[in-house]
Amino acid sequence: MRTGGARESDNIEDRRGMSGGGRRLAVGGGVGTMVLALVVYLLGGDPTAVLEGASQGPVAEQGPQAGQVATAPDKATQDELTRFVRVVLADTEDVWRTQLQAQIGKPYRDPTLVLFAGGVDSACGSASSATGPFYCPTDEKLYIDLQFFRELGAKYQAPGDFAQAYVIAHEVGHHIQKIMGITTRVHASRGQMSPEEYNRLSVRLELQADFLAGVWAHHAQRTRGVLEPGDIEEALGAASAVGDDTLQRKSQGRVVPDSFTHGSSSQRKAWFDKGFRTGDVRQGDTFSLPDPQ
Repeated sequence: MRTGGARESDNIEDRRGMSGGGRRLAVGGGVGTMVLALVVYLLGGDPTAVLEGASQGPVAEQGPQAGQVATAPDKATQDELTRFVRVVLADTEDVWRTQLQAQIGKPYRDPTLVLFAGGVDSACGSASSATGPFYCPTDEKLYIDLQFFRELGAKYQAPGDFAQAYVIAHEVGHHIQKIMGITTRVHASRGQMSPEEYNRLSVRLELQADFLAGVWAHHAQRTRGVLEPGDIEEALGAASAVGDDTLQRKSQGRVVPDSFTHGSSSQRKAWFDKGFRTGDVRQGDTFSLPDPQ
């Protein structure tokens, strides 16, 4: 992804190393943890990581290399990955400030991206890094531990800077859903259907976020030519690597579609690709999909 000379977003909160004056960063127990677990579930994620992190108590203070508490970088010496995150976030801002108003007549509100290490408190509760990147609709903030980007390549075999950009754009996609009122409508329907039916609906919410990530990539390329050869393949590889069927096959040797939280690898790739090909927000109706098989 071409980032040379690109604008960097100021909508960043760097909380790495900010564990409350040297105390341990609490992620254990309490109402906050339960609230975040519920939000993660409603957005189609796996709340198990949140609850398991709570059962282990506070995150121990360890050095930055252990991925628990990293020293907040001085602005003059920001690492390259932090700069990249700022550039990608700025690009999503530029695209959506224009496209959301032009395509559906809604003004865009810039979200804030919170960088953390080990654990974090949000308006949706407390979480450990095991939760993975997430979006909290209550405070309209994205939360990312940059260690996840390293795991994306090492653990999920989905390396590359545009694979990382896809992750950010997907979480921004959830913010778009909040602005459009889609998240509220989906959540309001929860009491009107069975847990199984609602889970399938939440999968569609995740696939739509993949589609919106593709829409961003379409317009970023059209207006600024940010893509390099292989970038789209990196994004599609990341979408495939974190598909529910792929992850289930690796972890348990079999696929259980009824327990999907984000959609299959083929679905995730297809919806990102559709967003990239069309660039049209209005074509992202994932809610008419057949149930995943």
